[in-house]
Amino acid sequence: MTNIIQVEDSSANIAIVIGASSKIAIALIQRLSGANASPNVVAISRQFSATARADFDSNVTLLQSDYTDKSIREICEQLKPHKGQVSHVFICNGMLHDADISPEKRVDDVSGDNLHGVFQVNAVIPMLWVKYLKPVLAGKRNCVVTAFSARIGSIEDNQRGGWYSYRASKAALNMLLKTAAIEYTRIAKGVRFLVFHPGTTDTPLSKPFQKFVSEGKLFTPEFVAGRLLDLVEAETVDNSIRFIDWDGKSIPW
Repeated sequence: MTNIIQVEDSSANIAIVIGASSKIAIALIQRLSGANASPNVVAISRQFSATARADFDSNVTLLQSDYTDKSIREICEQLKPHKGQVSHVFICNGMLHDADISPEKRVDDVSGDNLHGVFQVNAVIPMLWVKYLKPVLAGKRNCVVTAFSARIGSIEDNQRGGWYSYRASKAALNMLLKTAAIEYTRIAKGVRFLVFHPGTTDTPLSKPFQKFVSEGKLFTPEFVAGRLLDLVEAETVDNSIRFIDWDGKSIPW
């Protein structure tokens, strides 16, 4: 099997960024690829704009995926020669709304099609990456797998209701990852999971709701990327999984 990343040092770090066209993901890639002792970065997305391609350094490998089961499986097969090299995985996929879907304010607004679509992006796709990356991450190599969740996915913290599909899909993601973390402790002892709430960030996902954000609480993608990388580097093998916010504070499950 041919290596998709050409590295001279077999011990060189590799960071995988999935959902790499989001603003936070782009900021992450730029920080990772420009850092001292920077890892080789694999950026995965449905498509890459010409601007994004121009902004990435030469140590960034771009892979396209339509996020079907088959596509995810095939990319992870390509990554197998790099077993033992992956130090970071960032799963940045997420959906709150699109042209046809808006957060439901009332139970009357809930539809099966919308539930299915939001769950597919927010829970199913991230879990398929966790499934198919297992052979790549198996072993003793320390690696932090970060998935973007949301405080709104906390069952205990739900005091306001509403946003049925988004809340439930993020709660499902949290449970899937918490369960996977237990299994990973048996086959990949160096892997830790970080379930991350980035706060309200100035991206298309939050754009319709930014007028409700308190002053000083709307973050730039660059700020969130920097905070996340600081938190990832501070993770220890004592934690198989944590659910935290951008400030490093624990969120109840």
